[in-house]
Amino acid sequence: MSDAVWAGLAGVLLLVAAACTRPEPAVPAEGALAAFSGLEGRIDIGGGTAHIPVMQEAARRIMTAYPRIAITIEGGGSGVGVKKVSEGLVHIGNTGRPLKNSEQEAAGLQSFAFAVDGVALCVHPDNPVASLTTAQARAIWGGSMTNWREVGGPDLAIQLYNRDEASGTREVFWEKLLAKGPIADRANVLASNGAMKVAVAHDRGALGYISIGHIDPTLKPVSLDAVEPTQENAVSGAYPVVRHLFMNTRGKPGPLVQAFINYIYSAEGAQIIQSAGYIPAPAPGGGPR
Repeated sequence: MSDAVWAGLAGVLLLVAAACTRPEPAVPAEGALAAFSGLEGRIDIGGGTAHIPVMQEAARRIMTAYPRIAITIEGGGSGVGVKKVSEGLVHIGNTGRPLKNSEQEAAGLQSFAFAVDGVALCVHPDNPVASLTTAQARAIWGGSMTNWREVGGPDLAIQLYNRDEASGTREVFWEKLLAKGPIADRANVLASNGAMKVAVAHDRGALGYISIGHIDPTLKPVSLDAVEPTQENAVSGAYPVVRHLFMNTRGKPGPLVQAFINYIYSAEGAQIIQSAGYIPAPAPGGGPR
């Protein structure tokens, strides 16, 4: 074997050795992150899009402190989360709704509620309509009201924006606000909270709905029966279109996945959840965060 080949192989071996011996952080992690000490491996997370801001920030902090831990996050909606975790394609499948009994039993799924979220109607910021009644919302979504002037707005056609059937946000909206009533066929279908935000922000006639945690100045939330869609009103019960956000695993989580779940339930995890616009749910067993 030539010297050049030997040199090339030596270089490859050095790269492999370096990858396998990446050091732990020079300064040991403190607080809740210390629980990851000595752990390494990969966590794949997929499903509900409302969860993504929380998952991404938690993953960033963990991977910064522990380079030997890799965490991947993708969306797709609650239905995708259930499907992928059931098939073993991800370690955590996120849903914006409780698991159905059939889903839970088929794959032995375990569910962890970690945040409370509301689902708000939203319009373009220039739309003067600030509140709708439940009856008006149902009439609009059912297709019998089609112009904003019918509810005190401008003479402008109402453009409906709906979520796809894999969405936990859609399921909560349909069940709790529309009482499982009809949705007009003309509604545009979107795949995520992010897509909803972009669509409504660019359409003066838009009416959509979005997780309260995703509301920002690019769109305008609409009160329902004169109750503002805030997380505080959602938790108190004053605002009715409310759901929990769940992490779901197939069977008992392994040590690394369990450490991630525990981190989400920690005081630091609660701060991440609040920063994303949600209300932290109690830890399992009602223990302190």
